[in-house]
Amino acid sequence: MNLLMGSLTWPELGALTLHFVTLSLLSIGGGITTAPDMHRYLVDERHWLTDHSFTNSIALAQAAPGPNILFVAVLGFNVSGLIGAAAAMFGMMLPSTTLVLAATRWARKNRQHIGVRAFTVGMTPLTLGLMVATGWLLAAPYVAEPDHRWATLALIAATLFLTLRTRLGIVWMVLGGGVLGALGIV
Repeated sequence: MNLLMGSLTWPELGALTLHFVTLSLLSIGGGITTAPDMHRYLVDERHWLTDHSFTNSIALAQAAPGPNILFVAVLGFNVSGLIGAAAAMFGMMLPSTTLVLAATRWARKNRQHIGVRAFTVGMTPLTLGLMVATGWLLAAPYVAEPDHRWATLALIAATLFLTLRTRLGIVWMVLGGGVLGALGIV
């Protein structure tokens, strides 16, 4: 793959950008909530990524320091090099940033309006459901493999327990997951 241009044609890059523009406007709760649709588009429909490369792209971006939205750049890069990263990030950032700036300004002026309060209350469970769906989508390739199934489920359960019941820093869990992966346990 050419590092700068990657393997996509200009029309395909345009389609990638437009798809992420659409997802940008649906990414309530953050870009990660649209990961299931990104998976459907990039893996199932276009076959630009495999299940594992999709999951690994998100895992790599989530383990790295910086904003969570960087997983979009990693996905775009793995699809078509630097131009793919730029196309995906441009599509994901521009519409939502513009809309959020305008909506935040309007909502701040109208925060006591019943419609604004109802929208905020209704979005919370929706966002949580989208995050759970994303988590399952990312775990599914590993759970489907018999050699990794139980270790993956055990690590998910341990991470959930440690997050909810202890004050252990996330960095230690990330390091522990990396060590277990390096040892071939997960």
